[in-house]
Amino acid sequence: MEETGRAIAERTPPRPRRTQEERRAHTESALLAAAADLVVEAGVPALTLARVGERAGYSRGIVTHHFGSKQALLEALARSAQAGFVAGLEDVPPGLEHLLRLVAGYVRALTGAGVASRAFLLLWATAPTSAELAPIFTERDERFRADLRTDVERGVADGTVRPDVDPQTVSVAVLGQLRGISMQHQLAPETMDTERVAALVADTWRRALQAG
Repeated sequence: MEETGRAIAERTPPRPRRTQEERRAHTESALLAAAADLVVEAGVPALTLARVGERAGYSRGIVTHHFGSKQALLEALARSAQAGFVAGLEDVPPGLEHLLRLVAGYVRALTGAGVASRAFLLLWATAPTSAELAPIFTERDERFRADLRTDVERGVADGTVRPDVDPQTVSVAVLGQLRGISMQHQLAPETMDTERVAALVADTWRRALQAG
């Protein structure tokens, strides 16, 4: 005899209810995904709190409650869009090897980059002419350069990087190269073999920085 739906339900343990923190995180994730969609589809001018709420299935009031303003929403989107973009670096200490894995991993990750990463690049490209975005991406780029400088400085200290290398100059050059490659991939991904580009970029920096 087939079991009734009630019988099945009675022996199926209920799903635990999400905590308030989990519900908040879920809502913010949905709002940021909606914001990224709008940026990719129609650019920064299309990004309003009302449209983000509508796209995510919420009210504008929910967007305001979570982020407070469009500026705060943009900051959150910029922070979240590339969080964990390059995987597998957690166990690699700062230094030359970390830098080389970072640049190669960054290029390889472009192949599977999603909407959030595309939105990040579009926001970054708009930043020089946007009073809203300029301070956000000035800070984001400086944090990236600071990490790159640390890699070079540690490499000089442990003898793997030439002592005459200037960490600031390297950080500017690496960041510019990675962003430029990313924009090319965004415009015409079919023209780029990311695996070969990743290998070339890493080899170029190894040759330029390696001591001895």
